[in-house]
Amino acid sequence: MFLYSAALMLSACGGESTGGQTGQTAAQVTTSESQASVAAINPKTVALAGNAFITSAPAGAEEEINGNGLANWSNPATVTSAYFRMASAGSVTLGLDARLAGSTRSTIRVTVNGKPFLVKLSANGGGTYQVGSVHVAAPGYVKVDLQGVSKDGGYFGDVSALRVTTNAVINYADDPANYYWSRRGPSVHLGYTTPANTEYFYNEVTVPAGQDPEGSYYMANGFGQGYFGIQVKSPSERWVLFSVWDPDGGGKTTLVKKGAGVVDNSFGGEGTGGQSHLSYNWISGNTYRFITRARPDGAGATDYSAWFYAPELGVWRFIATWKRPATTTYLTGSYSFLENFIDTKGYTGRRVSFGNQWARQVSGAWSEVTTARFTGDATVTNAQRMDYAGGLDNGQFYLRNGGFFAGYVPVNQSFSRPAAGQQPAVDVTTLPQQ
Repeated sequence: MFLYSAALMLSACGGESTGGQTGQTAAQVTTSESQASVAAINPKTVALAGNAFITSAPAGAEEEINGNGLANWSNPATVTSAYFRMASAGSVTLGLDARLAGSTRSTIRVTVNGKPFLVKLSANGGGTYQVGSVHVAAPGYVKVDLQGVSKDGGYFGDVSALRVTTNAVINYADDPANYYWSRRGPSVHLGYTTPANTEYFYNEVTVPAGQDPEGSYYMANGFGQGYFGIQVKSPSERWVLFSVWDPDGGGKTTLVKKGAGVVDNSFGGEGTGGQSHLSYNWISGNTYRFITRARPDGAGATDYSAWFYAPELGVWRFIATWKRPATTTYLTGSYSFLENFIDTKGYTGRRVSFGNQWARQVSGAWSEVTTARFTGDATVTNAQRMDYAGGLDNGQFYLRNGGFFAGYVPVNQSFSRPAAGQQPAVDVTTLPQQ
């Protein structure tokens, strides 16, 4: 392996690099052109393919994270960030698995929890380049930023992995077959217990200001056959989304009717089914209300309907009714979830609050729902990411994921909120049907 020595020990206090820093010399590491061996005991290989993101890039930049790691690295303004989690405080020594292509020499800046090191790459072969050591003061994620400084050709280099040596237990995505999912980040859920023969489910959702990055899905009213919530589709478009899956044994979910301005289509990928959405510019900080209904049609199918109430509108909006064949049921498996659906945005954080849940049975009786079970997807249970949380906050349930924050909350536990005692101020028999 080919290395450049780095002989500076720095103390980091969990600070984050702002990215794009240039000209910093106070903490530069002296570099050498000599080859040396790594004095490392059992270093861990943290592949950039599953643990890194392009976190800042100018328009037209071509850098990307692919199956081999960081590629097409030519723009000095681009910042790539890689992450791993330390279970305890301690010293950590870093190296880079890298090779130079398209240049004969380059200098890059590697910033570890806000502390910069300079590393020189050369074209005499790929290998592990030593970066340096820092002391991490508390458990949590370590952020490693890569930024180009100078080069004599077209590219700064290709970087496939971090080499991490520490006495602390570290966590990172290590399942190549599921890097797409680990880069999307952990999905977390709240499962509600509702009475038998629940026909309607009511929930209120608030996304705090600043917690609405692109790729977020705040799912309010999920059930055994579909889900209903709000999404950030792009920087300029937001959706209210209601979907119902096709039955496993065959048959197709079909549209019965839809509301004004609602777009309907089929979907695939994570199952198949019918999808309906309303393009609506919902606002973080405001509270939105959701109602779903399931009712057997008496002919072997079940009709699922959804309504959305925004304070900006002041009226309930009908989204759609979907008919699912070979299904005879009222609402079961009521739940909410929080996810990111754009893998390149998996480094961003999001949070949502869910409040005032109620279930209405076929008899017309309303029941307040005050208990929720906090769970996670395979990215959580397989410990590929640990930046997730959920539970109770200020009398409401909440979910949080992404952003590589330190204080995760273990899944598979139940939380109870205080009962409000006031059923929803809505007459479900007068909800609009178009």
